[in-house]
Amino acid sequence: MSATPIIFLVVAALTLAAAFLVVTVRNLIHAAVWLVAALFGVAVIFVLLDAGFMATVQVVLYIGAIAILIVFAVMLTRRVMQDVGPQRNANWWLGAIVAIVFFVAISSLLWRTAWPALPGGDVGDTVLALGRSLVDPNKYVIPFEVASVMLIIALIGSIAVALPGKQSE
Repeated sequence: MSATPIIFLVVAALTLAAAFLVVTVRNLIHAAVWLVAALFGVAVIFVLLDAGFMATVQVVLYIGAIAILIVFAVMLTRRVMQDVGPQRNANWWLGAIVAIVFFVAISSLLWRTAWPALPGGDVGDTVLALGRSLVDPNKYVIPFEVASVMLIIALIGSIAVALPGKQSE
């Protein structure tokens, strides 16, 4: 056995542990740091798969922009969110059951799917083909634009929720 599968298993285990800690720690700043660790683990997995472009995008976009934005948002709105009341939902067990059911369903679906074989030879033009398919009107330009509009709507909604004095009693 070469070193690559061992490195993959270690990184995958650490990434899963960091992802688990993102949703279980009580401090939001600590959750954001664990999110950065989980996203970095995904970038390392991309490197192990020889997907350098995707690893770079993962580090620059998700770690460098999204995670840092979350940290700043938490730090800037912490005064507004004064810790009053319980921090746990009484129906947490229902969410856990739903998550386990979805995990089993998706795992069984992935297990039973007949995956096509990877193409042999040079796959260096796959990023170029992906970029062209994202802007081709006959392929994925509509879903790409719908996703961008939904992100803008979410941004406007978050700004509207964060405005002072607009909260109902």
